Amino acid sequence: MVNPNRGAVGFSSTEFEQEYERPSKSEMKRQVNALQDLGAALIAEPRDRVKRVPMPEDVRDAILECQLITNHEGRRRALQYVGKKMRTLDEAEVAAIQRAIDSWKGLSKADTNAMHALERRRDKLLADDKVLTTLLAENPELDAQHLRTLIRNARKEQAEKKPPKAYREIFQILKQIDAKKNKPAADDADLDDGDHDGGAGHGHEGDDE
Repeated sequence: MVNPNRGAVGFSSTEFEQEYERPSKSEMKRQVNALQDLGAALIAEPRDRVKRVPMPEDVRDAILECQLITNHEGRRRALQYVGKKMRTLDEAEVAAIQRAIDSWKGLSKADTNAMHALERRRDKLLADDKVLTTLLAENPELDAQHLRTLIRNARKEQAEKKPPKAYREIFQILKQIDAKKNKPAADDADLDDGDHDGGAGHGHEGDDE
């Protein structure tokens, strides 16, 4: 006798495939958290940067709005909303955002390394007069007397624990030298020394303080 329940028991191969391909709860949670983190990373960046990232307008607006909220509870809710909006992105949009953030990290790391190199060179100037002799030989356009005065004042600032005014000015001079050295040859042909100096002071002045 044929069992009338036969066929209702078990599962078909297609049902198994659908169940198998569905992401697990833990995997879905990881994906949600990753998107939430991506949104938080964008919120932490300057607004001008965020505006240049390719993404849907509603997602960008949510991020820019969250940046303006300072109230703790309000910001928490805004962060949740940003996370919700991030989950509406497709894979290509998420990848584009991730590439932008990765490029910022690379730039920031390069900038930080360059700043630390200048700081080390400044410390060597203060510690050894021979370093100044080498610097002047490599950059004859520098005002030797002014640099010697700055170095003397910076040493005095450190000894007397005074605000590092001369110390910071030495950093800016070194940064200007570095900016000139790194400018492409084509730019050097088009710009005079005044143009070079005008652009050299932009960057890590706040970081150095």
